[in-house]
Amino acid sequence: MAYYVDGFVVPVPSDRIEDYRKMAEEAGKIWIEHGALDFVETIADDVKPGELTSFPQSVQLKEGETVAFSWIVYESREVRNSVNAKVMEDPRLKAMMENTMPPFDPKRMFFGGFRTIVELSR
Repeated sequence: MAYYVDGFVVPVPSDRIEDYRKMAEEAGKIWIEHGALDFVETIADDVKPGELTSFPQSVQLKEGETVAFSWIVYESREVRNSVNAKVMEDPRLKAMMENTMPPFDPKRMFFGGFRTIVELSR
């Protein structure tokens, strides 16, 4: 089955990884509740700067930061659009965004939606 995936890359201060994890866990529950199939957050473990491009370069990584790579899986782009509309109106997410300073720099975040073209499983 072909899925639709939103992908995200963000710089996270190394001393705020736990704050980021907690925020992502709460946000992920909201996405899942509204219809996302999977919500995954990862932190760089074996990520090196490249010569031309890399995860660190993509977010203009600064000293004391690391990279988070995340994705959300949906049944389709249409479902993704519906889920995201519901999530953005969810009072829990609004409160989270209004009441806390995000534990990452949203100006250096990049993201996009992707349609599946190959899917292999064990």
